Amino acid sequence: MGMESGDMIYLIYSYFQEFINSSSFLGPLNVLRWVEFRAVASIVLSFLIVTAFGKRTILWLVKQKVGDNPEFYHKDLNQLMKQKANTPTMGGLLIVIAIFISTLLLADLSSFYIRMALIAAVAFAAIGFADDWLKLTSARRKPGSREGLYSKEKFLCQICLAAILAYFIHHHGLSKYTIDPENTQIMSHALNLPFLKTWNHTAGEFIPNPNMFILGTGTFILIATLIITFFSNAVNLTDGMDGLASGNMVIVASSFMILALIAGYQDQDFVLSKHLLVPYIPEADELAVVAGAMAGACLGFMWFNCHPAQVFMGDTGSLTLGGLIAFIAVVIRQEFLLLLIGGIFVFEAFSVIIQVATFKLTKGKRRVFKCAPVHHHFHLLGWTEQQVVVRFWLLTALFTALALATIKIR
Repeated sequence: MGMESGDMIYLIYSYFQEFINSSSFLGPLNVLRWVEFRAVASIVLSFLIVTAFGKRTILWLVKQKVGDNPEFYHKDLNQLMKQKANTPTMGGLLIVIAIFISTLLLADLSSFYIRMALIAAVAFAAIGFADDWLKLTSARRKPGSREGLYSKEKFLCQICLAAILAYFIHHHGLSKYTIDPENTQIMSHALNLPFLKTWNHTAGEFIPNPNMFILGTGTFILIATLIITFFSNAVNLTDGMDGLASGNMVIVASSFMILALIAGYQDQDFVLSKHLLVPYIPEADELAVVAGAMAGACLGFMWFNCHPAQVFMGDTGSLTLGGLIAFIAVVIRQEFLLLLIGGIFVFEAFSVIIQVATFKLTKGKRRVFKCAPVHHHFHLLGWTEQQVVVRFWLLTALFTALALATIKIR
């Protein structure tokens, strides 16, 4: 689908369009009209932004003495991770800035979902930045200064932000694509489960599945809030080894770039989502640019975050990545595919929940894992850090293949 007048790049393109069309040399610039091209371009642009400013950002963080001194409350794990002491963190600023600039330049800014994505990125980054800055600069402030946001404060901020995003996603869907005006059944509010058809192909025509389950306002907002909050924290918990969170997010974000294109692509009467029997969400294809920017920013960050890491992303990056990918999943009605594709993030989060619950129920006598999140469990079992990271990448690639297969098997 072509761009609208809200796209910043399009404004420049349209101003010189006559000159471009008359030039055989500049003619290829017409590809900027297509969201598929801009999504791929956002990968490259965000990668270049991170790699171009990575070194100077790391030097600035070192100068600010924003370094991590992890304490895992586990003697063996502290010994394994001691070489990471004083590595600069809060490098997630690079990721957030790259995503924001790439989206601003390449996405259609007239799209409601794009504007919401930009707001979500800034808001989640602000929560993470506040936590990182208070935590990492406490040593140079007066004795007794707080070390980061309190858990309840951070969690409450995430829930409130997720609920606001969920409300506006639901409200916008009311005006965009009504399946049955008389029953106010809204495809953008459908509970989209694996193997469940959103469309029926009958007599050569695609019609909405009348048995589709449509979520009510309260249920929609509740599920969306839980998903966004959960994934924001899940990515945060996964960010504990060099390249672990960023590498997995490259795969997950790339997958959702494809899923967003499928959900929103329309070319005259051809709607791609009909042929794959998934919900059609107008304007959602523009979110492919955001997902592409996320993948490119994480690729660029891995340039500096691969073992041995020169910088960590901190809460600034991890909360933003988790919240933003969940926002995209909710918009395109693919929350359950997010749980599958992002299975490693789910595993990491539940390992902490299980560990804490078991510890409390047995009054500290038993633990399921040697240490949680679960990547530390495998590290303590004897896997090297690189083995844990690469094997988790491989599992995410496998989960992605399975998830994408379920789209067609309906």
